[in-house]
Amino acid sequence: MKRFSWEVRLGMALVGASLTIYLVKYAVLGDPLNTFQYVFNSLGFLPINVLFVTLIINQLLSVRAKRSRLEKLNMVIGTFFSEVGTTLLTFLSDHDPRLDEIRSDLIVTDDWSGEDFSRVQERLRGYGYEVDAGRIDLACLHSFLRERRDFMLRILENPAVLEHEAFTDLLRAAFHLTEELERRADLSRLPETDRDHLAGDIRRIYALLARQWLDYMRFLKKDYPYLFSLAMRTNPFDEEASPIVR
Repeated sequence: MKRFSWEVRLGMALVGASLTIYLVKYAVLGDPLNTFQYVFNSLGFLPINVLFVTLIINQLLSVRAKRSRLEKLNMVIGTFFSEVGTTLLTFLSDHDPRLDEIRSDLIVTDDWSGEDFSRVQERLRGYGYEVDAGRIDLACLHSFLRERRDFMLRILENPAVLEHEAFTDLLRAAFHLTEELERRADLSRLPETDRDHLAGDIRRIYALLARQWLDYMRFLKKDYPYLFSLAMRTNPFDEEASPIVR
């Protein structure tokens, strides 16, 4: 005979407990009419209990689960910036001829509020993210991305990442650029038209990376002050950034 699951056993135990309580009530107090009235009163309140459990408690549990997933996802994003993102963003921003237009806005400090982050996020949405294709060392960029491709693939295997569209787009753009560079035999002898094409792929990564970096800084500022401190001191947009505390 197949054994009952723990859910069935639990249900049977709870129903048995209820019947036992009602039988004891009847045995001690008598008055079956009052017992039946109590049973029906309880049944009348049952839909409200279901509503409360289904809509309210389930919503609270969903919010808690979402917060937990976001926490884990931000840990993954933090690992990405430690291994890839910060160095790559520094490299790309160094080849942005217009960076001085927004550099001062991106010097995040400990005094920033939520409004400051929102203001800069809005500024970044309208920024052009230019790159000087002629000055970029494509071979160096290719080597950097190729060496970290396996690492990014492992990140992409994390189910939580798929719930974050912006970060997934960033990884997809990085894989695309890596493949574009991989297919070219000699990156030092490309026609101007091809360099312009690659510059477009680089600008895509640059834009996604900058916006994701600011979102991550906002998360650190709120929840992890000690990590935020190091992130401020290694700001890829700050020419005077230094991990040394002065």
